Amino acid sequence: MTKKKDEGATDDLVIEKAEQRIEAYEEMETASDARDETGEDAFRVMPMIPLRGLSIFPFMVLHFDIGREKSISALEKAMVRDQIVFLAAQRDAETDLPVFEDFYRVGTIAKIKQMLKLPGDSIRVLVEGISRGEIGEMVHELPYFKVRVREIAETDYDVIPNKVEALMRTALDLFEDYLDVNQKLPQDIFSSVVSVEQPGRLADIITSHLEIRTEVKQEILEAFDPEVRLERINDILTKEIEIIKIEQDINKKVRNKINKSQREYYLREQMRTIQEELGDDELIEDEIRDWLQQLNDLKLNEKIHAKIEKEIKRLSKIQPSSAEGGVIRSYVEWVFQLPWNKYSADEIDLKRAENILDEDHYGLEKVKERILEYLAVMELVDTLKAPILCLAGPPGVGKTSVAKSIARAAGREFVRMSLGGVRDEAEIRGHRRTYIGAIPGRVINGIKDAGTMNPVFLFDEIDKVGADFRGDPASALLEVLDPEQNREFTDHYLEFPFDLSKVMFITTANTTETIPRPLLDRMEVIEVPGYTEEEKANIAAQYLIPKQLKEHGLSPEVVHISEQTVHDIINYYTRESGVRNLEREIAGICRKSARRVVEKKSDKVNITSSNIEKYLGKKIFRYDVIEDEKMVGVTTGLAWTAVGGTTLSIETAMIPGTGQLVLTGQLGDVMKESARAGISYIRSIADELGIKKNFYTEDDVHIHIPEGATPKDGPSAGVTMCTAMISTLTGIPARQDVAMTGEITLRGNILPVGGVREKVLAAHRAGIVKILLPADNVRDLDEIPQTVRKKIEFVFIRHAKEALPHVLTKPVQANKPAAKKPAAKKSDTKKTAAEN
Repeated sequence: MTKKKDEGATDDLVIEKAEQRIEAYEEMETASDARDETGEDAFRVMPMIPLRGLSIFPFMVLHFDIGREKSISALEKAMVRDQIVFLAAQRDAETDLPVFEDFYRVGTIAKIKQMLKLPGDSIRVLVEGISRGEIGEMVHELPYFKVRVREIAETDYDVIPNKVEALMRTALDLFEDYLDVNQKLPQDIFSSVVSVEQPGRLADIITSHLEIRTEVKQEILEAFDPEVRLERINDILTKEIEIIKIEQDINKKVRNKINKSQREYYLREQMRTIQEELGDDELIEDEIRDWLQQLNDLKLNEKIHAKIEKEIKRLSKIQPSSAEGGVIRSYVEWVFQLPWNKYSADEIDLKRAENILDEDHYGLEKVKERILEYLAVMELVDTLKAPILCLAGPPGVGKTSVAKSIARAAGREFVRMSLGGVRDEAEIRGHRRTYIGAIPGRVINGIKDAGTMNPVFLFDEIDKVGADFRGDPASALLEVLDPEQNREFTDHYLEFPFDLSKVMFITTANTTETIPRPLLDRMEVIEVPGYTEEEKANIAAQYLIPKQLKEHGLSPEVVHISEQTVHDIINYYTRESGVRNLEREIAGICRKSARRVVEKKSDKVNITSSNIEKYLGKKIFRYDVIEDEKMVGVTTGLAWTAVGGTTLSIETAMIPGTGQLVLTGQLGDVMKESARAGISYIRSIADELGIKKNFYTEDDVHIHIPEGATPKDGPSAGVTMCTAMISTLTGIPARQDVAMTGEITLRGNILPVGGVREKVLAAHRAGIVKILLPADNVRDLDEIPQTVRKKIEFVFIRHAKEALPHVLTKPVQANKPAAKKPAAKKSDTKKTAAEN
């Protein structure tokens, strides 16, 4: 009984407080109304109804529904009074219980024309906008919103200014265009709009018909100046017209695609019906069953098996003749064409491999030795995690044929991929299947062509790989050539890891300078040097001549090329480290010989040194230019190029001038610096060389290297240029049959250089009898063939002075020291001081 009594008392207390609150609101409203009636304020006090997602303009008749308790109370209060209400839009239409900060300050003072109660406690209200209004303050928020509003009168023009008239006409033209492109609005709206004469009202009525956001309409509502309002509405109309045109264009394209898809669907259904009548569906189902059986027989790992099985089952669910069906079919066929679990049986017999290498190649002893070591390791460990071999050397020395011989010696299939000029990463990793015409990369394609999982794969010309916006193939090769990564090489087309760990990768390059460092780090470089004249002659006799005679239908009994003729071809018609041009010249002889035989001018053709020009024309090169000749200011240097070594004739001259150093012959920066270092060294020892000290202020030194069209660079010509300048400055002739190479320092020290073997072979071809090399290059002497070492005298020097006795024809004479003047007497000194 006590508990019920307490609950009753609580209810009475709540009711009493609510009644007191309502009485307080009524008293506040009465006081506000009384104050408004006295006119003490410039504002009008009226109920406010918040609008969600809606804006109302003056002179606009519109109906809307309200259902919130505060809005209904404000409506009832306005109906009791003068039917005037203030309508303001909410900043966020999602707010159900707004407060004063949630409204825009500018709204519309409207008159309620009609109200109709609807089911569900909502009311439909018909209102007419009177004028703009701005909230001054919120009188109260309960039980409804009541605000003090300042009415904003519309600007009326007796005579409309020209600018405003222009803006009105522009707005009408744009609104007419807007109605033309917007099919949702009736065209008869324009007739009612064009009759409006007041600028501000014209802007309001146009805005009310636009399908734009509430925030944009609010901007027009808050623009009190009609001119500003018209400028803004013109901007909005222009933007909306452009947007509608873009939307219509997009919709048109979508409709065309939909119509095309519907047409294709209809045709596919017809085709499916025809196939069912013909029984083609059974063929497709049989093919899918065969593929699934074939997949099970491959016994792949779970991930790859699941991937391929998913694609096959997708094909069974779609129309096989569709575009997607063709892509899936090509993918599945590619997968089944790969040599899964097929390996060549390694037949590594070192003796047999050695015989094959000797049979295919003459010389190259170090290369053959390294390859046999490589094969021996393979036989012992049965895995291939050794570094990838990179055969580096000039063109025509047999790098590609060495790789073929390795494949033959190991009993494996051979695949070659040329990387010269490759710039697209997709050439290595393949294209993604999202692209039309996508195919796997050339690595996977090569494995498919080989038919085994362990071929010998040659990447030819790896030093000529490029890179552009399509990717960097060299970076893609890192995954292929890394034994730790290629076990799970992922081609973009296959989209699953493929094992390349059993593949024997070999690369070739002319130079390692252009190979990216990370890629070069994964390879073991084997230098394939150029051939000597004797080696070329033997290669021609044992390989090239029999090969070309056979290809041209000739025999050794019909065409005979003497040994001396071969040497003449090597010396006077070719200048290379390899034998490619030599074979080309032999082929030219065979062609002309074949013609003579066919025309029956001769039954047997003998090619000798005396008639070689009849078959090959005039001699192209002259190796007998460098003789035991002596010239002032001309020395012979040695240089390394990508195609082997070569000799350089360095010429110097002294001409009257201002002490300039002139360098010609298209020299690089390094070579120019070597020349400057040499002249600085000469200046430092001018007295020892018998050179006048002021030569660098009175004369210009000109250094020229012939064949100016060929760029030249490198530090190895430093000692040669220095010796040539000493010859010019001292007037002592220099021997032309003595060649030298080495980098010079400011102290005259000679530093070691590279490419010694190629340089020595070039000197040997040119008839050089003595070569000066840096002392630290004595270790490179073992790489030079024994036949060459017997014909050339090698002198190893540590200082530039040591080269002079070997190059200059006579010793240099040092300058005599100047005689010292006698010291002045003390008395003479005092006398001179007194006179001064």
